[in-house]
Amino acid sequence: MVHQLKREQQLNCDIETAWKFFSSAHNLSKITPKDMNFIVRTDLKDDEIYQGMIIDYYVSPLLGIKMDWQTEITQVDHHKNFIDFQKKGPYKLWNHFHEFIPNEKGVLIRDIVDYELPMGFLGEIAHTVFVKKKLEHIFSYRFKVLEEMFNQKKNQL
Repeated sequence: MVHQLKREQQLNCDIETAWKFFSSAHNLSKITPKDMNFIVRTDLKDDEIYQGMIIDYYVSPLLGIKMDWQTEITQVDHHKNFIDFQKKGPYKLWNHFHEFIPNEKGVLIRDIVDYELPMGFLGEIAHTVFVKKKLEHIFSYRFKVLEEMFNQKKNQL
């Protein structure tokens, strides 16, 4: 079964700052809980993301077990949105749409993640028991860190 996670957050910055931060894979580790042991493995320059870009990571989503995760940037509309799609990793499906909407307060960021777990019925049990809570924890942590970075201080990126 495909599940969907939606989140929005208002950031007190301009679109250029928001885009630069979120389109750099190296910043993912800054907004991911430390217990996930998230490491970007691909040697990336600080170039902008582009359609077809492949990024490899290590992540430990459960019990400290290190897993390979590979995403491909499948769509980029500069300063508006991009999609990262899991090519290899713990999910049967992971499609993460990132949207950036400039407004009078700065930039509204919107995330829509469509995801599905492997192993059918067992995957659905895992989703109910811990995966959904883990994803909520990850995005809550991200919200908190982004609040501190963009909304409680001057942008100190």
